[in-house]
Amino acid sequence: MSLSGRAAVVGIGATEFSKESGRSELRLAVEACLAAIRDAGLAPSDVDGLVTYTADTSSEIAVQRELGIPGLRFFSRVDYGGGAACGTVAHAAMAVATGQADAVVCYRAFNERSGHRFGQAARSGRADSTGLEFSWHLPYGFATPAAWVAMHARRYMHEYGATGEDFGRVAVAMRRHAATNPKAWFHGRPITLADHQASRWIVDPLRLLDCCQESDGGVALVVTSVERARDLPHPPAVVTAAAQGTGPDQMMMFGFYSGDLASLPAMGRVGAALWRQSGLTPADIRTAILYDHFTPFVLMQLEELGFCGRGEATDFVRDGGIELGGRLPVNPHGGQLGEAYIHGMNGIAEAVRQIRGTAVNQVDGVGHVLVTAGTGVPTSGLVLSALR
Repeated sequence: MSLSGRAAVVGIGATEFSKESGRSELRLAVEACLAAIRDAGLAPSDVDGLVTYTADTSSEIAVQRELGIPGLRFFSRVDYGGGAACGTVAHAAMAVATGQADAVVCYRAFNERSGHRFGQAARSGRADSTGLEFSWHLPYGFATPAAWVAMHARRYMHEYGATGEDFGRVAVAMRRHAATNPKAWFHGRPITLADHQASRWIVDPLRLLDCCQESDGGVALVVTSVERARDLPHPPAVVTAAAQGTGPDQMMMFGFYSGDLASLPAMGRVGAALWRQSGLTPADIRTAILYDHFTPFVLMQLEELGFCGRGEATDFVRDGGIELGGRLPVNPHGGQLGEAYIHGMNGIAEAVRQIRGTAVNQVDGVGHVLVTAGTGVPTSGLVLSALR
């Protein structure tokens, strides 16, 4: 049985995006979920499924209680940090398509800025497989996502002649898009390439402005059947394709052992599945939401997904290809570099707005939006489409 065309995202909701929310992660989750349910024209009593990330601190039964949902028929969690985002929608769509649930809310909420900061390695008592993986590098100070991505970025530069300015052009484009988005943290605050080049080093070759924000906030989505969606208030974003993937010798936060540090095999696997399921090609996509936690991985995703050839993403970006009005506007909302870092869920919400035709930076002629979640980690992706 094919999943394609059987479920749709019919509601989106979010809190404000901030650096200090002043409230619990559970409250953020419930606020976002309630907003999404209301946006869908439903009530909490209509919801019978919840999906979130293994990293989320708010359990499904806690969210159920606070929302007043009478009972759940389906609940699940998806692992691997930001790689989970599109996976939550895939789980929800499968539940709806197979009759396990009628209306499923996917959510992610955290105080990523005020509640947790990345920094130096700390002693861990984890005795699980992830603790074993980390034991090979944490003792040597190889402790942050920026450091892990820097390894890939440096190899990409070596293989294809990319420069720090090429990475900077991604940051400039995302901040330019965010500057006209009133919901974005960096609303009204674009940057120049000179600003990027003057920003401080984090881990060579990554500068501060190559790295996404840390944000407090929550985002939620409602998934139900396409049949039911036809009677709801907003044009549905139909799940045309959904996929998850890992690469060879995958580890939790990187793929150093894949054989090619200048590639993202997990994303390549997800992309191939999305094109196969949807019957679409890159030429059918007018805008894409690419997971932009670090600028180099935006370039590498363009290649893995087939929007350009290996080593050609630098030219694609230099020519303005990812900007509004370009060949493939990327993250019209500003992405995680410009709007907020909510582990990719805010990107899915933007894809829904593009399908509805209600985005602040609306791209003309959008019939399909490709969305990715997590890069370097086990990852996931979606193709959302307008109802035919």
